[in-house]
Amino acid sequence: MMKRARQKVVVENEAPQTSQKSKKQKTCLYGSVLGESNLHASMDWGSLPHHVILRIFQFLPLVDRARASSVCRRWNEIFHIPDLWRRFEFELSQPATSYLKSTHPDLIQQIIKRHADHLQYVSFKVDSSTESAEAACDILSQLVNCSIKTLGLISTAKPSFMNVSKAHFASALTVVFVNSKSLSSIKIDDTPLDDPSLKVLVANNSDTLKLLKMSSCPHVSPAGILCVADQCHGLKELALNYYILSDELLLALSSEKHVDLEHLRIDVVSENPGQVQFHTIKKQSWDAFVKHSPKVNIVMYFFLYEEEFDAFFREETPVTHLYFGRAVSKAMLGRIGMNCPRLIELVVCANGLQPLDDELIRIAERCKNLTAMGLGECEVTCRGFIEFVKMCGGRLTQLSIMEEVLIPDSDYSLDRLHLEVSKHLGRMWFPDMMPTWFS
Repeated sequence: MMKRARQKVVVENEAPQTSQKSKKQKTCLYGSVLGESNLHASMDWGSLPHHVILRIFQFLPLVDRARASSVCRRWNEIFHIPDLWRRFEFELSQPATSYLKSTHPDLIQQIIKRHADHLQYVSFKVDSSTESAEAACDILSQLVNCSIKTLGLISTAKPSFMNVSKAHFASALTVVFVNSKSLSSIKIDDTPLDDPSLKVLVANNSDTLKLLKMSSCPHVSPAGILCVADQCHGLKELALNYYILSDELLLALSSEKHVDLEHLRIDVVSENPGQVQFHTIKKQSWDAFVKHSPKVNIVMYFFLYEEEFDAFFREETPVTHLYFGRAVSKAMLGRIGMNCPRLIELVVCANGLQPLDDELIRIAERCKNLTAMGLGECEVTCRGFIEFVKMCGGRLTQLSIMEEVLIPDSDYSLDRLHLEVSKHLGRMWFPDMMPTWFS
């Protein structure tokens, strides 16, 4: 009897423990699944750790961040922390003529007063109006305590900065160039930048400048860019118009004191056919440049008419990326196949009605580094195209060909072509289709 009683007591004592444990588990489960809303409702968001709020603010758009800053005094203080103002894009537009949003004037003034010395990565995006470009220059003129590292001036439509007076633009840039002392990246395409401004840039930022993009800056002369090359020995990327490129510039970039340039972009543009005489760069200058910077990417964008190509690719040219925005002749493509052994990418937007079979095969034979090809309004027979792909093989990582470019012949139809090309590439491939619009 005593044994049974003892066992009974033990059993009765264990039962409540099991029930209590099960109840605790259920409570935790319900709390995690059903109690989320109550948990969030009772949380004091104002007492979140400083670094957590800062991290949240970094992911918020500026408008939402500004609204959040009005929640409490502590959040407002975090809103003005320098880390949140290192990077900023000023958007300037005229509401009556532009669909673009614009940074509120009150916010601009607040940034100038409280955060000008915190700005490091700054860009200005302006619409096509002269007023917006002038407003950008006015803001630049007030950044007297800045320590900007990257600066970008972006025209979203036509180059509106070109309508600003050269004196106003130069004065605004001078403020930034003189006060920053640590500029490393500048993108100021389609602006009235001039040689004196470049000299100010070099005098104050020669040790830090690594990237300079200044295509379509008509007031810059070869002497101005040569000044940059001579003194900015850490320059890694450079973008300019072909008229500024010279043998002297390439030799300056090839000097022992200069680091290896990694990227050289050259825009070759003509708006008035027959009125521009393009000069030729000597092979010896190209050779010296590539010998000094053997891994440099030389990118050339051509916007010329067919009769203006005579000065190019008559000798070996170390270009790696070629883009033709207008029609280019068969003869020109033939010269590319003969004289561009470093070519990696070729994009031809238009050519005409003569098949390019021979030219493509020559390019495949001699351009052993070619990995990307794009063809628009051209013509290639299916047989010639397959031969080109067969010679290039799997190294063609990008192959964009409009279906209209390919001419079926007695050997291959379009249906059979994609299977044959896929076999040589080692992956499934189809030609690009022109989208059809229905009214």
